[in-house]
Amino acid sequence: MVKGAGGVSAPFIRRPIATSLLMIGILFVGLVAYPRLPVAPLPQVEFPTIQVSAQLPGASPETMASSVAQPLERQFAQIPGVSQMTSTSALGTSTITVQFDLDRNIDAAAQDVQAAINAAGGQLPKNLPNPPTYKKVNPADTPILIITAQSDTLPLIEVDDNADTKLAQQLSQISGVAQVSIGGEQKPAVRIQLDPAKLASRGLSLEDVRAQIALATVDSPKGSVDGPTRNFTIYANDQLTQAEPWNDVIVAYRSGAPIRIRDIGQAHRRAVAVGDDKVLVIGGFF
Repeated sequence: MVKGAGGVSAPFIRRPIATSLLMIGILFVGLVAYPRLPVAPLPQVEFPTIQVSAQLPGASPETMASSVAQPLERQFAQIPGVSQMTSTSALGTSTITVQFDLDRNIDAAAQDVQAAINAAGGQLPKNLPNPPTYKKVNPADTPILIITAQSDTLPLIEVDDNADTKLAQQLSQISGVAQVSIGGEQKPAVRIQLDPAKLASRGLSLEDVRAQIALATVDSPKGSVDGPTRNFTIYANDQLTQAEPWNDVIVAYRSGAPIRIRDIGQAHRRAVAVGDDKVLVIGGFF
């Protein structure tokens, strides 16, 4: 027996066999528990990141990059604390992702981004339908579930409509779902093909036709009819969703005679392809 030992280690020194068995037991428990230690595949790391989107229908990717993305990027580059900035331009849309230092407050950064968007307003195209919008995103929230929807009997337009209005809506209501996005879409659209020679012969320009087309399809209030005992609301949807009615739209008058779309071109109904032959419903979870 060792004399003079005291404190916490005294019992272990006086009982070496029991101490050895205890250490072996702890080692055995550690070996069994080690493979069962939880490892987070998606660590919760909050990166202060803001994504800015701008749309200009009909603009090519080169036009979006030069006239929309560049003015915004110049303003964003002046914001303090920007660590990384990337942009992607496609047909009619530009997306700019601005990532800030980890110690940067995301709410303060959002205010700076909004101020930069306002400052760039004078350099953006005048025909931009809506000002650029921004939202807070987290790059760590990568999609962890991808669902493919396709049909051998239905056209892709109907598959896309069902995925957008039914499937995506239900998935977004599930607890823990952060965002549901849809890719590979095809949207119905009416395309009007104009003959430049016929336009020139009637003294019209593409801008003249575009302005009249924008006025031809609207869904605006029509008013009401007041009776002695009842009030009736007038409803009529003036939006043109098929190609045939577009051919009868009047775009101008020359010598008292109307000029219609069919006189200078033709309207076709077709799908706007945004992907391949499948619709992908992508869900990101918190």
